[in-house]
Amino acid sequence: MGLLYTKFYMDFDDSDWKQTSNNPIVFQTLKNNVSLEIEDTSHKSYKLNFKEGGKLNMFRVTGKFRLTWNDDDLL
Repeated sequence: MGLLYTKFYMDFDDSDWKQTSNNPIVFQTLKNNVSLEIEDTSHKSYKLNFKEGGKLNMFRVTGKFRLTWNDDDLL
């Protein structure tokens, strides 16, 4: 299970992602090799490449967002 904290809200391209849940917030990829660049709270950048059907969970925490995913959803 992957875990990152970021201070930035992320926009998801409608052609690559769909929101499947509001509580908790879950986004799912619509195609293969969808990349997502994330800057964590310590300003390190990460690039994740998701498989088709991969999911990203987003939880709002005071002043930041907690992002989690299943490592099997990555390429």
